[in-house]
Amino acid sequence: MFDTRELGRRPGALKRVSRSVPAPQDLGIEVIGVPEGAAVELDLRLESVMEGVLVTGTARAPLTGECVRCLEPLERELEADFQEMFSYPDADARSRHADTGDDAEDDEEDTLFLEDDMFDLEPVLRDAVVLSLPLQPVCQEDCPGLCSECGARLADDPDHHHDAVDIRWAALQGLAGSDQDGEKENAPRANGDDSQEK
Repeated sequence: MFDTRELGRRPGALKRVSRSVPAPQDLGIEVIGVPEGAAVELDLRLESVMEGVLVTGTARAPLTGECVRCLEPLERELEADFQEMFSYPDADARSRHADTGDDAEDDEEDTLFLEDDMFDLEPVLRDAVVLSLPLQPVCQEDCPGLCSECGARLADDPDHHHDAVDIRWAALQGLAGSDQDGEKENAPRANGDDSQEK
């Protein structure tokens, strides 16, 4: 929670705040995110306007995750910019009379409010960080990934390959080995008797 009492309500008043906060739980997506409790550095600019307090800021945080191609762990630094208006509770009542359109209710749901001159930055921070994350993080731009046949990491062995088999003939490849077994089974017995009964 951030306090805006020192800022006051005079439009144009400005205050800068720098703070380090612990990252909340689940700040990220499945493959990459900010570890819970990691230090998130915030540089904020609080500006008093007619309707409330305009908060503009930058968040910097460490990221951990895994490469989507080769599944190796990776670490990055994230920098996310954001801007959000926190309205005064009484300012909403004034603007409600002006907005009589159909979107008035939708806008009201999206509006963030100051509570006792305090605002909670977590929902704004969460949106800014998640939207700044790479959807498919890679350890390096040209990561070759894993072998589709055996799962070997191709970056470790650039010459890794398997003999190519035409999928149209793949079913017959299994028969080649069983053919030799079949020849042994059909071979005449040592005593000269045929394998079939007469």
